[in-house]
Amino acid sequence: MTEAARVLALLAERGQTLAVAESLTGGLVAAELTGVPGASASFRGSVTAYATALKHELLGVDAALLAERGAVDPEVASQMAAGVRARLGADWGLATTGVAGPDPQDGQPVGTVYVAVAGPAGGVFRTGSPEEIPVGSPTGKVVPLRLNGDRGEIRRESVRIVLELLREELSGNVRAQDTEQNGGN
Repeated sequence: MTEAARVLALLAERGQTLAVAESLTGGLVAAELTGVPGASASFRGSVTAYATALKHELLGVDAALLAERGAVDPEVASQMAAGVRARLGADWGLATTGVAGPDPQDGQPVGTVYVAVAGPAGGVFRTGSPEEIPVGSPTGKVVPLRLNGDRGEIRRESVRIVLELLREELSGNVRAQDTEQNGGN
């Protein structure tokens, strides 16, 4: 079973949904998920925000943050995951941003990648605009990566790792729910 199939099975078991925001992976995460039969039961959709401005316009990433740090930043990844989760009405949001090469970007070397997950735990994500987007910051996580390889390898490894991150979050949440339901035993 592929990582995408594992993630979708866990989501289906829980009756939850997923949305994806992609930059450096350019739709590869969505392609991996939609390659699994029955993906539509849990996969809401994706936004490929390759241009920096679209990260703000479509996903609600803070424009000042993007201007100050650029698109390759852990907080940008976090805001992308939270934004796609809110905008597409999903329980979970994933995001990828980074530098696949061949040239550095925003002062970051090739292979610098941030993957993020935002879950359904609640909280409010402040965009710096009058609009506030509810998110799951208590269950959110950003993982910094330094990947080696050519452009294709960096992109494929980013896909694998972001799906693995979500599977780990879902599995951890299942264990926490079981403990809660069984009185902490």
